[in-house]
Amino acid sequence: MTGVAPALAEPQIGAAPAVATSMCASVKYPRLAARISSGIRTALAGRTHSVVGLKASAPGFGLTCWLNQNAHFYAASVIKVTILSALLFKEHGPSHLTRQQRNLAFLMITQSNNYAATALWDEVGMRGMRVFLRRAAMPHTILSQAWGLTLITARDELTLLHLLTRPGDVLGKYSRRYVLTLMAEVIPAERWGVSAGAARGITVHIKNGWLPYPEGDDWNINSIGAFTGNDISYQIVILTGPPAAGGQGEGYGIQTIEDAADVINRILARRLGLRSAPVRLPDAAALAEPGG
Repeated sequence: MTGVAPALAEPQIGAAPAVATSMCASVKYPRLAARISSGIRTALAGRTHSVVGLKASAPGFGLTCWLNQNAHFYAASVIKVTILSALLFKEHGPSHLTRQQRNLAFLMITQSNNYAATALWDEVGMRGMRVFLRRAAMPHTILSQAWGLTLITARDELTLLHLLTRPGDVLGKYSRRYVLTLMAEVIPAERWGVSAGAARGITVHIKNGWLPYPEGDDWNINSIGAFTGNDISYQIVILTGPPAAGGQGEGYGIQTIEDAADVINRILARRLGLRSAPVRLPDAAALAEPGG
């Protein structure tokens, strides 16, 4: 993929760790948290070829979930949401973007276009990226000269989703709306991942990343998403990479993410009185989509 070169640091990933017994908490709804914890644990128990970093938040339920939230993973194309956010921060909102910048942003997010990402990455610059990360309180993200090999954590990525879905002084209302609108318009072939099991009627704002690195058969598969609707707002981040011995294929990593996301989405949907959509893995044509 465009944007790939030797990383500045290696991800802190070894052999796949055991899945924690409890990974969700809610003072308001402890049984809900326990049910989701149990479901995620069951979903990931046999996924030995994936190392997983997970962070999720459902503020309306006072719910937070976490697993290896501070472990580093290669970003692949999920960094494109950070690139766009940093551009908007630098340019003081979407009204100050040029027509070319808007076109590049649309291609970068909705179609995961790598050439557009590189162009906007260069416009923001490393200094601009660092300034944004500092203001956004994302201290664990380690930038690489190659945007796809930036190292990210589930914790920082959830911080970014919170920044996009809550009022704050880093990005204004129109900047947040601009990013979320593009994430809601991602093409169907690239809407797999944390969208699995999401309730009908909920808007899924998503961005995925897929990267065979450092070995061609070992894939880094990531998915981040914000879910919004009438009085509904929650966020899910699931990052995956191969264990030290290798072995995570592209489809395998996607399945790992969808198994875990399906648990969260379906349980929350039932709690909200909504019906979940059926889960479908992407077909071969979707997996061959450009991007990464």
